[in-house]
Amino acid sequence: MMEYGLIGEKLGHSYSVPIHAQLGDYDYRLYERTEAAFEELMRRRAFKGLNVTIPYKQLALRLCDALSDTAREVGSVNTVVRREDGSLYGHNTDIGGFIALARRAGVEITGKKAVILGSGGTSLTAQAACRRLGAREIVVVSRRGPVDYDALYRDHAGAEVLINTTPVGMYPKNGGRAVEIERLGKLTGALDVIYNPDRTALILDAEARGLPCAGGLYMLVGQAREAAELFTGKPIPETETARIYRQLRGESLNLVLIGMPGSGKSSVGKALAAAMDRPFVDCDGEIERRAGKAIPAIFADEGEAAFRALESEVIADLGREKGAVIATGGGAILREANVRALRQNGAVLLLRRDLDALPMDGRPLSKSREALQAMWEARGPRYLRVADAVIDNNAAFERTVQAAREAFYEAAGH
Repeated sequence: MMEYGLIGEKLGHSYSVPIHAQLGDYDYRLYERTEAAFEELMRRRAFKGLNVTIPYKQLALRLCDALSDTAREVGSVNTVVRREDGSLYGHNTDIGGFIALARRAGVEITGKKAVILGSGGTSLTAQAACRRLGAREIVVVSRRGPVDYDALYRDHAGAEVLINTTPVGMYPKNGGRAVEIERLGKLTGALDVIYNPDRTALILDAEARGLPCAGGLYMLVGQAREAAELFTGKPIPETETARIYRQLRGESLNLVLIGMPGSGKSSVGKALAAAMDRPFVDCDGEIERRAGKAIPAIFADEGEAAFRALESEVIADLGREKGAVIATGGGAILREANVRALRQNGAVLLLRRDLDALPMDGRPLSKSREALQAMWEARGPRYLRVADAVIDNNAAFERTVQAAREAFYEAAGH
C-alpha cells in the first residue's frame, strides 16, 4: 500500500516531493495515473493520504465519503485522507494557498472585478477565494464557456484582477499566453497558478506594466503545508511556507550574469557555480559549440545578424532550464525576447566594471575605448532596467563573488 503522494495525469514538473520532505517524516511520492486507475485506487483505498492535481480534483470530490466545508464551498478536492475506519475524507487546501499567494504578491482583490481564465478544478478554487476576499464581480473565461476569449475583450476589458488557472504557458510549452493583457487597460494585478516556469509570459507581461503579480510557487508551498497538517495531525507554523518557498526558489532559479564585454561574467560565473554546486553555462561558449567556430569567425563569415539569431536560439533553450549559473554575452539583452527568456526562470545580476578596465582583444565590437564608451551609453540603461541587482566588479574577486551570491539569494526570496 502506498503511503502519501501526489496523483495526477502528468507530473513531470512537480516540486511536491522536495516540499513534503521538509514538512513531515513520511514517504511521499509522485503517482501518474489514468482516470480509470485513479478511480480504482480511490475505491481500493490503498493509501494513507493523497494530494490530487489536474485533472482529477472534481472527480476526487465525488469519490470521497466525507467532505470538509471548504471542499464543498470550492467544489473540488485536492487532499484526501483515509481515516482509521477506512473512509475517505476530502478537503481543499488550494484555497488557503491561493489566498496566501495573493496577499504576499500584494494583489488586492476586495472590491475588484476579477477575471479567472479556465473552468477546471483550480478555477473553482480561485472563484471561491475571490468570493472570500470580497471581489466585486467574478468572471470565468474559457474557450467553450458562456464567456469566451472574444467576449473577454468585448465585454470585460475593465477587468481589474487577472488570474490564470489554465495550463497555457506551462513547461515545456514556455512562452504561451492565454490573453493579451495590453487589451485590459484597467488591470491592477495578476496571478498565475503555474510555477514552472517561475514567471510565465503572463507574469512577465504584468511585470513590464509595473503591476503586482506572482506565479504559483508560493501557493504550491502553502497548500502543501496545510495538506501536511492533515497527513500528520500536527500543526505546522505558517512561517514554514515562506521558508520553504525561499529555499526552493533559491535552488531552482538560474543565476544569470549580464554586463559589458569583458566585465568578468565568465570568471565570476565559474566561481559562483563552484561555490554553489551548480552547473555553469557560458552562452558564448555554447554559441561557438553549435556554430563550430569562434565568435570572431561568426562575425567575419556571417555577420552580426546571424550571430544574434544563434544567440537568441541558445538563450531560449537555456532560459527553460533550472538551477544553473548562466554567463551571457555583452549584447544578449539587446533583444527583448532574450530578456524574457532569461527572466522566466532567472534572477539577473549586472556585473559593473570600469570601462578603462575592460579588455578589447578578440572582441569584435570592443575595438577602442571610444567604442566601449558608446556601447555603454547605448546599452547601460537597458542593463540597469533588466537587472535585479548591480554588482561592482572593481573590488577584490572574492568580494565580487560573495556579493553576487548574496544578491542572488536576496532576489530569489522575493
